[in-house]
Amino acid sequence: MADDFDLDVTPEHDIDDSAVDALGYDELVGRISQLPPELRAPLGGILLEKRTYSDVSQELGIRQPELVRAVQRGRTIIARRIAAGE
Repeated sequence: MADDFDLDVTPEHDIDDSAVDALGYDELVGRISQLPPELRAPLGGILLEKRTYSDVSQELGIRQPELVRAVQRGRTIIARRIAAGE
């Protein structure tokens, strides 16, 4: 998808990302590994390692709002791919 690498893109309509929550650990690892590099560590820390936003943002050296945006963006990309059958 062309928008995968544009972190400022906002969805034109609401994306239901509940399918992301339903993924098993191994499938989530695979989905995260397909994301742009700048989204992998944020999602890995939050979704896989279940760490706090504070811990992950400190480790990555980014502000919490940036981390929140990265996690939301990554979840949206994964949800879109699931909806598209990818």
